[in-house]
Amino acid sequence: MMKFRLFIVLMLLVHFATAQENLDFNSQKPIVSPEIHADYSVTFRLLAPRALEVKLVGDFGGQKEVAMQKTSDGLWTYTSSPLPSNLYSYTFKVDGLVMHDPNNVYLLRDVASVVNIFLIGNGKADDYKVNDVPHGTVLKQWYHSKGLNAARRLTVYTPPGYESTTESYPVLYLLHGVGGDEEAWMQLGRASQIMDNLIANKKAKPMMVVMTNGHTSNSAAPGESSKGFYKPIMMTPDVFNGDMERNFKEVIDFIEHHYRVKKNKENRAIAGLSMGGFHTLYISANYPNTFSYMGLFSPAILPPKEKQIELYQHLDEKLKLQQKNGYRLYWIGIGKNDFLFKPVNTYREKLDAMHFKYTYHESDGGHTWTNWRDYLVDFVPMLFK
Repeated sequence: MMKFRLFIVLMLLVHFATAQENLDFNSQKPIVSPEIHADYSVTFRLLAPRALEVKLVGDFGGQKEVAMQKTSDGLWTYTSSPLPSNLYSYTFKVDGLVMHDPNNVYLLRDVASVVNIFLIGNGKADDYKVNDVPHGTVLKQWYHSKGLNAARRLTVYTPPGYESTTESYPVLYLLHGVGGDEEAWMQLGRASQIMDNLIANKKAKPMMVVMTNGHTSNSAAPGESSKGFYKPIMMTPDVFNGDMERNFKEVIDFIEHHYRVKKNKENRAIAGLSMGGFHTLYISANYPNTFSYMGLFSPAILPPKEKQIELYQHLDEKLKLQQKNGYRLYWIGIGKNDFLFKPVNTYREKLDAMHFKYTYHESDGGHTWTNWRDYLVDFVPMLFK
């Protein structure tokens, strides 16, 4: 009986040893993708042995789509040229089907598209990466809009030390573009990282940043409201209908009632990208003694068919009143290849004819988050001086 038991034990040990050998976790080398090299070139890898064609789709290297090469073991690879410091996004296209990189867990949503991201440091991207500095707090805050008869969500950034002091702070109201929401500037724009780094490096004063949802037909970002899980769209019915501008004072009132903020014109700023730049233009024009600092990042200029809305009429007269009331900064930024470059410069001609003082910044590139992040880095240090 003892011999039989010993035989069983020996057989089990052989079995487990064989199983362990078959499950050798080192038998397959881990796939690293993307791999950032010392010269800042980047290698992308995807294991797809049965694929006939794999392409890399990204926003870098001067090309939107490049072919990857297949090795004998079914691994597809592509190595870029050295890339300048920035935050980049990409996806794979496998036999025509778009897919994410299974070896990169870092993903962002832009409207209805989800992309992988990576960051090249040692340059301007250091302004919007997480550094070892004091961090502010990011809150998701609901408020009730009487004008829209709905609960609506804000994203609120409070600067480092807000919770441990009794100090009151100035406020930047930061608006997104068409298709975006109250999460866009935090996710795609890296606003909290930018603010943390600027404040830590004494380049900007500590301030609050309030990010609204500019689509008034949506109370919150996709999946974060009672509308449930739905596919986001760019052009919601509320675009350029005046609801955002008409009800914006409710946001200011809510913030000034619930947070320690300075409640005067000299301590309020408003800025936005694309549609948010349009909103910034018309909110500040219709509330001409409310903000001392305005930032128009690649602003969308009003489509002619919308001019019948009262909020968008008599702009020259409203700008003249804003000019008479006084302000400290009216900042306009646009990329040379932006599709809005011509209408923005037509708007500048209007301001020039009125002797309306503004600061103009012209960058390379187009209608991209690469530019808008940089505009925020440039704009914020000018505030509340």
